[in-house]
Amino acid sequence: MEKNGPVVLTEFPELKNDTFLRAAHGEETEYIPVWCMRQAGRYLPEFRETRAAQDFFATCRSPEKCCELTLQPLRRFPLDAAIIFSDILVVPQALGMEVVMVPGKGPTFPEPLKEVEDLLKLRQKVDVAAELGYVFQAITLTRHKLEGKVPLIGFSGAPWTLMSYMIEGGGSNTMAKAKAWLYRHPEASHRLLTLLTDVIVDYLVGQVAAGAQALQLFESHAGHLGPEQFAEFALPAIRCIAKRVKSKLREDDLPLVPMIIFAKDAHYALEDLAQCGYEVIGLDWTISPQAARQRIGKDITLQGNLDPCALYAPKEKIGELVKKMVEGFGSKHYIANLGHGLYPDMSPEHVGAFVDAVHRHSRHLKKCS
Repeated sequence: MEKNGPVVLTEFPELKNDTFLRAAHGEETEYIPVWCMRQAGRYLPEFRETRAAQDFFATCRSPEKCCELTLQPLRRFPLDAAIIFSDILVVPQALGMEVVMVPGKGPTFPEPLKEVEDLLKLRQKVDVAAELGYVFQAITLTRHKLEGKVPLIGFSGAPWTLMSYMIEGGGSNTMAKAKAWLYRHPEASHRLLTLLTDVIVDYLVGQVAAGAQALQLFESHAGHLGPEQFAEFALPAIRCIAKRVKSKLREDDLPLVPMIIFAKDAHYALEDLAQCGYEVIGLDWTISPQAARQRIGKDITLQGNLDPCALYAPKEKIGELVKKMVEGFGSKHYIANLGHGLYPDMSPEHVGAFVDAVHRHSRHLKKCS
């Protein structure tokens, strides 16, 4: 990696299946494309074998391991996109915070942010190429290893979600400590969110330079905020990231890749999210396709939103649920996905049934439309 940024490699294999990208841009497709959040994960025995006896974040820092884990689900299922194996918490690590993966507990910050003064411990300027170059290397390697089979998605956590982890020190049912900052220390909260936004913008642009063909922003903890706090603290950063990433891509003569915003449980903010400059809005399972389409309009592509737990159903039932979902969304401006990520105890066969059902029912829907 060069000191000033990731090496831009333009000689990637020609893309053979651009269905996902065309759907993201609202173009006609022969069928509805499908991918799954957390499609590279513990539900696959080969994933567990690859990850065995290695620290989680050490795996994230290995471009070769990330590439292998990204490719594993593509070998099993006819998915229409790959998403690079990484973690949203590499951004707090780039800011100088320690994050460890504790078995049975999940990601843990040994020294979370407790006082406003703790913000001074964070790096105020982050060289993303130096701190996160391993992600860029993984993306470039994976683009080549994909051999043009499907597009590669890059991603980042959104500022509020990352802020909540950094203050809570890990997962939380209430996010009470992080939300307390919003009420007690609004100015400091905005400073932290701005710092995170600056890093995320450079990080996402670097991913495109490295070879990412689409970007997803995960606001996974949106549901812990009400409409007012979301509008004051989360939404401005979400809007700013889309605007600045696209501006920088133009400045650097990089592809203007489609951007996806996934704000879990933020159905109260769908109209606002539709005005933020993202080509695709990801939906969780708490809203019907028809209601989402009515509120967002016809010009933005929707992504989602089958309840992940539906994959515990018999395969025939999965097919029925998928048929209802694709008919609800319609055949254009739509990318099929789950309403959140795959769970570790899910059957790979049922994941395959979901993917196949999307392709089968959407091809039928296209013929009949």
